[in-house]
Amino acid sequence: MAFNHLPAGAHDAFGPLSRTPVTHSVPMANTHRPGPPTAPEDVRPTPGTVLDRLSRGPSRAARITHTEHLPPREGRHAVWPDRIRTDVVAAIQAAGIDHPWEHQAAAAEHALDGESVVVATGTASGKSLAYLAPVLSALADGAEAPNGRGATALYLAPTKALAADQRRAVRELAGPLGNAVRPAVYDGDTPFEEREWVRQYANYVLTNPDMLHRGILPAHPRWSSFLRALRYVVIDECHTYRGVFGSHVAQVLRRLRRLCARYGSDPVFLLASATASDPATAASRLTGLPVVEVSDDASPRGEVVFALWEPPLTDLKGERGAPVRRTATAETADLLTDLVVQGVRTVAFVRSRRGAELIAVIAQEKLAAVDRSLPRRVAAYRGGYLPEERRALERALHSGDLLGLAATTALELGVDVSGLDAVLITGYPGTRASLWQQAGRAGRSGQGALAVLVARDDPLDTYLVHHPEALFRQPVEATVLDPDNPYVLAPHLCAAAAELPLTEPDLDLFGPAARDLLPQLEAAKLLRRRATAWHWTRRERASDLTDIRGGGGRPVQIVEAATGRLLGTVDEEASHTAVHDGAVHLHQGRTYLVKHLDLEDSVALVEEANPPFSTTARDTTAISVLETETEIAWGRGRLCFGSVEVTNQVVSYLRRKLITGEVLGEAKLDLPPRTLRTRAVWWTVTEDQLDEARINPEILGGALHAAEHASIGLLPLFATCDRWDIGGVSVPLHPDTLLPTVFVYDGHPGGAGFAERAFHTARAWLTATRDAIAACECEAGCPSCIQSPKCGNGNDPLHKRGAVRLLTHLLSESPPPTPPATP
Repeated sequence: MAFNHLPAGAHDAFGPLSRTPVTHSVPMANTHRPGPPTAPEDVRPTPGTVLDRLSRGPSRAARITHTEHLPPREGRHAVWPDRIRTDVVAAIQAAGIDHPWEHQAAAAEHALDGESVVVATGTASGKSLAYLAPVLSALADGAEAPNGRGATALYLAPTKALAADQRRAVRELAGPLGNAVRPAVYDGDTPFEEREWVRQYANYVLTNPDMLHRGILPAHPRWSSFLRALRYVVIDECHTYRGVFGSHVAQVLRRLRRLCARYGSDPVFLLASATASDPATAASRLTGLPVVEVSDDASPRGEVVFALWEPPLTDLKGERGAPVRRTATAETADLLTDLVVQGVRTVAFVRSRRGAELIAVIAQEKLAAVDRSLPRRVAAYRGGYLPEERRALERALHSGDLLGLAATTALELGVDVSGLDAVLITGYPGTRASLWQQAGRAGRSGQGALAVLVARDDPLDTYLVHHPEALFRQPVEATVLDPDNPYVLAPHLCAAAAELPLTEPDLDLFGPAARDLLPQLEAAKLLRRRATAWHWTRRERASDLTDIRGGGGRPVQIVEAATGRLLGTVDEEASHTAVHDGAVHLHQGRTYLVKHLDLEDSVALVEEANPPFSTTARDTTAISVLETETEIAWGRGRLCFGSVEVTNQVVSYLRRKLITGEVLGEAKLDLPPRTLRTRAVWWTVTEDQLDEARINPEILGGALHAAEHASIGLLPLFATCDRWDIGGVSVPLHPDTLLPTVFVYDGHPGGAGFAERAFHTARAWLTATRDAIAACECEAGCPSCIQSPKCGNGNDPLHKRGAVRLLTHLLSESPPPTPPATP
């Protein structure tokens, strides 16, 4: 039997204002926060005071496992390079910014010198102004050109909300420049009647990589005048471009550079990231160009208080009688309620769409018992909402009409919100980069800020709240992406050939793997070589061959059966687990039950209901080794990395009580299996090793299974991923290795670089896994150490002590650490 775990499918505007002398930082525009109970700005409580109020009482106080205090920091000023136009400097000063910070001036200097640059400084450090100063100066110069269109600039954001917010900020800043700067958003929400104006007249186009891939590059003849004049390409929040998504974006940028060269331009790339490790290397890999790094943050920062919060154990028993902690969702809803009652403006981040909806609903119900006016000041914000719903919520948050918001990561990189006091983080978000990005959303005007990480009942979360050094004494992760992944590269070669016939000199731009792929694309009759170039052979659009977000397939529409009203969408990849028959779906505070998932028409029909439970899909997985690319000896065992084929099928779902998570029952499902070819890391042990570790055949399966679960949970500490990006399988006797084997694989076609990272950090990764299991206070295993909420085998069998003995013996024979792979 194989045991498996399947993967699921802050932005700053200009930074704190700086005046000489600096006494404090204020927002660019006063944020109105209407009505009680919000405290006036001049009596805003300190972060420590807010935390003290949250933790009153012995039960609450015991939930705080660690408090980290980050002291305030003074800012360091500079002067703008003299090549920035005087009217641009005047416009910046009119916005209240008399002097730039040192890192802003340095980045602008590199941009003016024609050097691509990445600004990697903290949240709210003014990265936007660092790239806007040279961009606005170039656009204003171009507006004075006697002939032609003048200079243009392209801005890429990972979310629509971020692009829309940047347009508002640019319009305000560039107001004194008149018609010299014409910003416009061009994305899927842009009305068709506006798109022609954007193509012809906008000189600062704000979009996202998806629209560049599907809308702009395939239609490049219509964008020829814009591309011919393209001076700068801004890539905001560039650390989000990792894994498969980042690899796709890297190839989209190479296609952009190719077309720019065709039209005679060579744009400078300006990248911004609040959180990145070795940002110059990551930015160079993303763009394919040399990139200069500016990472010495010279901006001021208010005090930050960061608390680690562990929910208490309950009297309930989970699977196999394991102890159960109170859910992080319920705990966060309580904290959000308390903060809103205090008038503390708060965003509660949660990883799932359903979790965001649930936190908002619970908080609204609790607030109604305090003051009937308060529930309307709390809402949920997530992907899948219709555009008009997102914009209304963004306006309400920006204006201060909302005091509390439960949001997915759709807001992590979304609108710029000044004046937030606190951030609640419901479960570790998967990477230290995301953790600091979310925490940085509070205190963005320079005031003090409170951040609270509320741990889930999960191996990684439990490890972190009891090992704060893993969060506060470690750098953020390296950005992992692999543009040479053939599953990524192949469709972009086709898209490039459809845009312009692909020639031999082009291949160097796309990387060393391009030449090897061309014969395969010819054999598949996707490309045809004529004379010296390869041509796209089909009538359909080549850009439709791939979804750069890695989902694949068209989104499944969620439709209310009784009315035919479209509620939203879900990625096709996630539909089997999210909107299967019988699934509970939350939307805007309302609960729906899925009546039928039609895979052929990509529609999930739902009806409004009020069930007292949530649902969790269960699956089974088999894995086979296709190729072992590299392996090393771990004593008599082996550590391997290579290509595998994973076959997965969602077979049932659990019904759980909403607040407690108690399992109410299981229902079978009839869904087709899916096959995934990807990369994996795996390790084997021999019979002799098992004997020495006192692992007999009766507990072998449970020991391997427990080690697999915990290792998946801990891998995000060592690779830029979260546990939903990866999956695992453990087998007491695998047919390909002929030994007991544990696999951990990337949950994306062709791999995403996570398993390779795991291979190179295996000793540290498995050491942390062993330590996390051993340190847990439970007797036989629980969700905090070895149980998984997505286990296809119902967390059976598991053997906690066997896993510790097995990993201890394996690590005793491990070789010295190998150097990590270059990101």
